[in-house]
Amino acid sequence: MTELLYREDAYAAEISARVLAASAEAIITDRTNFYAQAGGQPGDTGVLRWPGGEARIANTTKGPEDSVLHVPEAGAALPEVGATITLALDWPRRLRLMRMHTTLHLLCSLIPGAGVTGGQIGLEKSRLDFDLPEPPTKESLTEALNALIAANHPITQEWITEAELDANPSLVRTLSVQPPRGAGRIRLVRIGSADAPIDLQPCGGTHVRHTGEIGRVEVTKIENKGRQNRRVSLVLVED
Repeated sequence: MTELLYREDAYAAEISARVLAASAEAIITDRTNFYAQAGGQPGDTGVLRWPGGEARIANTTKGPEDSVLHVPEAGAALPEVGATITLALDWPRRLRLMRMHTTLHLLCSLIPGAGVTGGQIGLEKSRLDFDLPEPPTKESLTEALNALIAANHPITQEWITEAELDANPSLVRTLSVQPPRGAGRIRLVRIGSADAPIDLQPCGGTHVRHTGEIGRVEVTKIENKGRQNRRVSLVLVED
């Protein structure tokens, strides 16, 4: 089992960990700050370093028995099993994905009651698909998103039991992806205050600490992908 440090601190850009296994296919450590690809969020990239060597990581995925697989680039050097190494994220890439992911949560809050049928977080653009016959206009969504971002709402997390989630099924917005179960507890991500959250839903991904860190965004397209399936795409607007 790999301890997932990014769940408690998404800003841990560099940590140390012990190597449990190492091969050309994957390097496994006892803990990691690298996000393992899941739920529409890409796996992290970066570099693993140790005295006398380093390995660039091309992707991070989930492995067996709750392990995390740091997939090295072809021909990369490998650390020795048992060695203590440094895990350094490609931080600009991770931060951009965090900004995108948090924006999609804000987008959810602006289309209440509609189930999310799919989604993808990307570096250049991101999207959510909604079970929705008549979506708002892209101009109104852009304006509303930027107002929420400018208000600089805090993003926090809490843990609930699986039984508590079962008692509150409306917390789950995604119809295509369900929260990971089996550990006995579920992580909730909240945007806004505890008494009146803007968005509150189960999520295992990484997020910024305040909405103001996102910067301006633009909804670029709303597409019809079925009788009641509407795809909303957005981008970060560079300074």
